[in-house]
Amino acid sequence: MAESQIEAVDWQDGDLPVSTLFDDPYYSLEDGLAETRHVFLSGNDLPARFAPGFRVAELGFGTGLNFLTTLDAFRRAGVGGLLHFTSFEAYPMPLEQMKKALSRFPGLPMGVFSGPDREQPERVNGTDFELRVIHGDARQTLHLWQGRADAWFLDGFSPAKNPELWEPGLIAEVARHTATGGSFATYTAAGHVRRTLGDAGFEVVRVPGFGRKRHMTTGRLR
Repeated sequence: MAESQIEAVDWQDGDLPVSTLFDDPYYSLEDGLAETRHVFLSGNDLPARFAPGFRVAELGFGTGLNFLTTLDAFRRAGVGGLLHFTSFEAYPMPLEQMKKALSRFPGLPMGVFSGPDREQPERVNGTDFELRVIHGDARQTLHLWQGRADAWFLDGFSPAKNPELWEPGLIAEVARHTATGGSFATYTAAGHVRRTLGDAGFEVVRVPGFGRKRHMTTGRLR
């Protein structure tokens, strides 16, 4: 496994996490839950596409907000079976800090992280989900993953501050690990990111973003 290190967090307004390494908030200052639903769920045409065994993969686990929001939507959709969620995270946040960051969203199923004490959730299995968080630099770990995703959440920090998660080689691996007809969504609409996704084999569409962000990007594998 590639090395990972614990992320240092600066707390604004008491419980709003900002990465000190990337000087970027973990979720929207306006409404992180609404942002996740708009960008990553709606951007991947979810929950409409949910089916038993649906597979989500993600670059950047962060606070776990995207996972919990997706699990909540999967349960509400009532499709049955398992949700498979795999996330790649180089700078894991300790579980207690995750809980603090998620305290803003009390309706989410935080109980899935209860159980034996652990620094960060890496493998968590429930009756209707399987979560795996792969620690380390995704440029070193994604190519080793044997799975494919029906939907990708590309949620690295800003491309200007975290360019490693938007490199052409890594995005090509994202495409290689995408199922036929699979999709992606990301909050960024940076031109070089859209070109990189297109070069990797995705049909790329710029669509309205969340809140004050005018645009975001979605697409399907050609």
